Amino acid sequence: MPPAASRPADNLDDDDYPAYTMGRAADMLGTTPAFLRTLGEHRLITPLRSEGGHRRYSRYQLRIAARARELVDQGTPIEAACRIIVLEDQLEEAQRINEQLRTQGPEPQSKTSA
Repeated sequence: MPPAASRPADNLDDDDYPAYTMGRAADMLGTTPAFLRTLGEHRLITPLRSEGGHRRYSRYQLRIAARARELVDQGTPIEAACRIIVLEDQLEEAQRINEQLRTQGPEPQSKTSA
């Protein structure tokens, strides 16, 4: 039996596994492949490439693309939508770190000998 990390069934639960082709991803999002390429040009998502060079998207990347599509559908220019999503992600990470530091409490001060 192969090691647990390499079993194909494990990929079903992996949000980062590049399971979707560009065409399938566009269908799922109700958008065009050009929209997905544009997100890549703006470096919002960077799809992995198959051995044949085709773009492959993960569920995590599709969630980001769906958020971008939502903003664009509301009239936000795509460049601004990409920046908004990056800033939202940075804010969420900063809040997570802040909460983690808050729950850890103050660092004990070390005593130095003189």
